[in-house]
Amino acid sequence: MSVLRTARSHSARGAAGDRAGAAPADAPRTKGPAGTRLGAYTARIVPPLILLAIIVAAWEAAVRVFGIPFYILPAPSRIAGVLVADRALLLGEAAVTLGEVMLGFAIAFVVGVTLALLIFSSRTVERAVYPLVIASQTVPVFAIAPLLVVWFGYGTLSKVVMAALIVFFPIVVNTVDGLRAADPDMVNLLRILGARPGQIVRRVRIPAALPFVFSGTRIAIATSVIGAVIGEWVGSTRGLGYLMIHANAQLHVDLVFAVITYLSVMATALFWSVSLVEWAALPWRRAGLSPQGEA
Repeated sequence: MSVLRTARSHSARGAAGDRAGAAPADAPRTKGPAGTRLGAYTARIVPPLILLAIIVAAWEAAVRVFGIPFYILPAPSRIAGVLVADRALLLGEAAVTLGEVMLGFAIAFVVGVTLALLIFSSRTVERAVYPLVIASQTVPVFAIAPLLVVWFGYGTLSKVVMAALIVFFPIVVNTVDGLRAADPDMVNLLRILGARPGQIVRRVRIPAALPFVFSGTRIAIATSVIGAVIGEWVGSTRGLGYLMIHANAQLHVDLVFAVITYLSVMATALFWSVSLVEWAALPWRRAGLSPQGEA
């Protein structure tokens, strides 16, 4: 639609003019894109790595100095040995848990974004459904897990549903908030130019909502690991949660810590994977622009 292109081009030229006017003042402080990114990554990664190294060293020293039994608190060196010796077992069970997490996340993402669009588009749906979505978070997860096993069995489906239930809420809420956060001036401009509601949603509201969607997705995909593990605790024959329960019952605490390590790495990797997709999918965020100001 030509009026939409005209509106976007005017917005882009205005944003470009603002950037051009601010460039001389900012130029002396600029190090260059590569140096700035490298410095930002270093500042973000190095401090937690140093803190983690200090914690592990203190843990190892405390276990050795106080002679703590391995079935109470194993030393990090012993846990590292289990990670190496039982890597085939751990990788096999991790693949099961990861499959449950990804399937549950995919289902929750599609349903959550669709429901968020319906809530935003219809006051009737918002009044009927949105309070129930909020109220669903008051139900303890552990109270639902046994029921899911009864309804869906000990197989993969009950764990997928558990992961989806945990993922569902942040995706719906963040997407609704993002759709409402679109620039009202741009929305009004497109209405004046004769744009239809669907075009406004597609051209303005969805781009404005994407940062909110990715923010909710980062939280959701990390916590979905918790949902899958809880489902495996309650009733399962495979997965890291199942392995953790059996290792704990046999006082293999070192294996329990090895499973916790795998779960932590899995959740962290999923979190940063979503961040990488966001970085690639939202070029205007990298350039410091609004979605309407992208050339």
